[in-house]
Amino acid sequence: MSAPSVRQRRLGAELRGLRERSGLKGDDVVGRVLEILQQRDERAGTRRRVGRDIDQPRLSRIEGGRLGIKADVLDALLDIYGVDDMAKREVLHALAAGGSRRGWWQTYRDIISPAYAELISLEADAKSLRSYQTLLVPGLLQTAAYARASISAINMTATPDQVNALVEVRMARQSVLSRPEPLEVWAIIHEAALRTPTADPTVMREQCQRLLDRMELPHVSIQIIPQDAPPHPGMAGAFTALSFPESADLDVVLVEHLASALYVEDAADVSVYGSAFEHLRAHALPFDKSADLTARIKQEYT
Repeated sequence: MSAPSVRQRRLGAELRGLRERSGLKGDDVVGRVLEILQQRDERAGTRRRVGRDIDQPRLSRIEGGRLGIKADVLDALLDIYGVDDMAKREVLHALAAGGSRRGWWQTYRDIISPAYAELISLEADAKSLRSYQTLLVPGLLQTAAYARASISAINMTATPDQVNALVEVRMARQSVLSRPEPLEVWAIIHEAALRTPTADPTVMREQCQRLLDRMELPHVSIQIIPQDAPPHPGMAGAFTALSFPESADLDVVLVEHLASALYVEDAADVSVYGSAFEHLRAHALPFDKSADLTARIKQEYT
């Protein structure tokens, strides 16, 4: 995509933070990177114009999330900043490679927005996802029939073929729940989402059963906020927070609107949503009572 991706901006912010904590100026860093690259080329018996890979303007654009970075330059920077944690290095390399990685969702690039493609890409790399929804069941927990009904209602001008494709995307996204190291999902859903007549009774009944089934998975936690709950931060709207291995600094929050989506990336702002989620957990029913309420609502759809 033409605009900087979320992962590119997060990588840039992390590299800028590492440099600042190291007490180094940009010019100093560039000089040391060039030395490291030249030494590596000499050992490998190769020659190149390393100045094309890094200079002060390029470093500034990388840190600002406006330019990607080559793997060897990233390695040199991490060496300079003293990043010895291999897990963290792998995370940062995954962020650097993610911008050019082609995932299965690229097949649908003509019908999904850049923000949606970014979400799918981030879900593929995330360790955990926390979601609060007011009037919809989270996409990772939807049945195909429920997804079709909600997509048709929200995407008012979509053709039947486009709706079919979007349903396929939503179902494919759910593979993160069955991968070898599954995504850890904590969903807090307002009771209104289960009582909104998004689809016919049979569809809603099956959707409630899907939630009950997902509640049995060890990596999926689902709580319901009852309609009579007191005022809470969720009244401001739905959001999704994604966390990544080894580095809380890379966490992001997605806030979706009808015609746009906003990624919240500033650490202080992300922390606000984290606090809001904790408040929502306190307002939601415990897991067993959430299951009981879901089962009762299921029985109401006859």
